[in-house]
Amino acid sequence: MAIFVHLALLAPVLGCEASGQADRTSANAGWQDTSAGAVGRPAIGGGVTAVPVVGTDGRLRMTVFDLTSGRRLWSQPTATAGRPADLGIASAAVAPSLDRAVVVSVEPRSSAAAVVGRNARDGRQLWARTVGTTLGPARCGDAVCVSESIARKNARFVVLKAATGETSWTMPGVAEVEWADDRRVVVFRIAEHPVVEAHDLRSGRLLWSFAVEDALGRAVDLSGGWSFGAVDDCLIGYLAPYRGRQGAPLSAFGFFSLRLGDGGLQWVHRRSLRIYPSANPAVALITREVDRRDQYGGFTQLDPRTGRTVAAIPVTPNPGGGWWPAFPADLSALGLLNPSHAGRAYDLRTGHLLAGHVRAWSLCTVTSTPLKINGNTGFFPAPALCPYDLMTGRRLASADPPPGWYTGAVDGWRVWRDDRGGLHGRHDADGTVPGMLG
Repeated sequence: MAIFVHLALLAPVLGCEASGQADRTSANAGWQDTSAGAVGRPAIGGGVTAVPVVGTDGRLRMTVFDLTSGRRLWSQPTATAGRPADLGIASAAVAPSLDRAVVVSVEPRSSAAAVVGRNARDGRQLWARTVGTTLGPARCGDAVCVSESIARKNARFVVLKAATGETSWTMPGVAEVEWADDRRVVVFRIAEHPVVEAHDLRSGRLLWSFAVEDALGRAVDLSGGWSFGAVDDCLIGYLAPYRGRQGAPLSAFGFFSLRLGDGGLQWVHRRSLRIYPSANPAVALITREVDRRDQYGGFTQLDPRTGRTVAAIPVTPNPGGGWWPAFPADLSALGLLNPSHAGRAYDLRTGHLLAGHVRAWSLCTVTSTPLKINGNTGFFPAPALCPYDLMTGRRLASADPPPGWYTGAVDGWRVWRDDRGGLHGRHDADGTVPGMLG
């Protein structure tokens, strides 16, 4: 699960009655709802997609859409409930059940927030559990996982049965789900000395544990953010750097890979930055090196499975001005976008400069406006991608969907928000793959 607000370069009520606003054609051609007001990462499963939205009245709601048609099914108020603003708006968890899918999200209550499970098709409440402050729910196999009371010393991580909300097991502390299947769940324990752990999903029995400091060094600080991705039997983790005060050295940062089977360390790349936008670390790992003086170096592409270098641009490109990373849909090149000016593009297979008009995708903006949410400040929408011509730096007018490395896919379905809060769905992918945001 990726943390999407720690970007290295960044700093009306919706209801079922509005179902006619989606532009629907065929499943392959996709659908769109330009008035959705989407602000967070869509969750997909059970024939629906659940998306945090903000209406013109400033109310934050979790809205559920039919995955095939884009028709709005139902909407309920949702809450941030103590979630740090730099983590972005919490997504829902969509989990399977015996005869129906269950959408689980954080909802406001008069005393304290609760995680609430609802029937995915009609929004009927199935169960509710008071959690106080929380990072939000996550699907873990056929269960739902959530950390509750995260602002207190008695914070704990809870695994719930999706159909009933019944507790399966708990453990103390705050943790985030990074990978799960029907038997195991791998979590990142958020603490002064962070740990990656695997547990039996049914009993909670500890299967293996790995101290992140053993890979990256003891001077870690989670304030910079983190992200994870899994490919085959590999879990790739990343901790971003953080500088607590001016003149202080950066905290320990970089990438590491663990075997999902036993937690064994496979490879480490310290002092490597994840650049944004870019693919999930498990899909394509393109990094920027930082030397011991905290000076930026060249770019390196690593094989996520082995950690070996597969491409390198050793010199420090400087096209002038403030540039943003950009990538074509096939990730064959690294672009340095200089908005409204000429940028550069490097072939990742050869390291050579590319000539001519190179079309690449990058952030639609790096100066997003904070969301106007009633009772909440400091939250930003999930970043959207737009196509650019790297030769001119101009944004291109295009109806093409963003690349799969950004959207990811669940059972072939891709759902994403555009830079105006519109929501789009398309069934044009193969299987399930992680996207940039997790």
